[in-house]
Amino acid sequence: MWVPTAVPSALAGLLDALRCPACGGALQASQNMLRCSHGHTFDLARAGYVSLLSGSGATSGDDDEMARARQRFLATGAYAPLLEAIGDLAESHVPDLAADAPRSSSPAPTILDAGCGPGYYLAGLLDRFPAARGLGFDTSVRSLRFAARSHDRAAVCSADVFAPLPLADGCADLLLDAFAPRNPTEFARVLRPGGSLIVVRPLEGHLAQLRELVPGMVAVDPHKEERVHAALDPHFAETARRELHVDLSLSAETARDLAWMTPSARHLEVADLDAALARLDPASPPPVTVSVLISVHRPR
Repeated sequence: MWVPTAVPSALAGLLDALRCPACGGALQASQNMLRCSHGHTFDLARAGYVSLLSGSGATSGDDDEMARARQRFLATGAYAPLLEAIGDLAESHVPDLAADAPRSSSPAPTILDAGCGPGYYLAGLLDRFPAARGLGFDTSVRSLRFAARSHDRAAVCSADVFAPLPLADGCADLLLDAFAPRNPTEFARVLRPGGSLIVVRPLEGHLAQLRELVPGMVAVDPHKEERVHAALDPHFAETARRELHVDLSLSAETARDLAWMTPSARHLEVADLDAALARLDPASPPPVTVSVLISVHRPR
């Protein structure tokens, strides 16, 4: 079986930000693995990511079909307006990201993507901010395989957002959480002074037409915003917010991928989904509205 012979340069360039999940010590590259001074080792996967899960590992995250659906859907560019909006807010609220050259006195500006999926948002931000480096983490193996090849400056590891993150204190300038679970205590710990957290979550009307069409799709929690603020406000102060509403015209195949990449996939029956989408008129598909809230937060 093929195994990598060296740690990818993007991952090697982020070792100052990584920490051993077993003891919290610094990590060093050693051939095809990472190692700490206490002898804990973490093998590099064939796909180019390293597993830094601790204990028994995480049990959540996209399964194989959900991850493939997300990769296919995002590759269409349908969410490009969302990526642009995230980049605009990052540029306005994290000045170091827009620098023309890396900082000389400290590591390059660092973007973390929590629950990075296939790396779409992380790669897009790295394209926009050429002096930055990026680290995405997720628990889905298939997603990590996609993310590991999403950008030459993107490093990828498996890590559980609900556990202590295998990251150094104050290592990140920007932490992105797009449609992913949140760990406010850990997010605040890993952000540098002056760093920002950007959170993307659905509004109540998000994908409403698709939810009306497909039986079994989960509605957006009407109390979601209250829960988000209850979790974030003890650790963060909100500094900006923006609503984004975009109407998409989707083929049945793309609509299927969109439905299958949401949390609803765990409740859908394939036959019901296919039957509902078969009723769409290929010549004139109805619009599906993307309706999200993007907010920027500074650690208190």
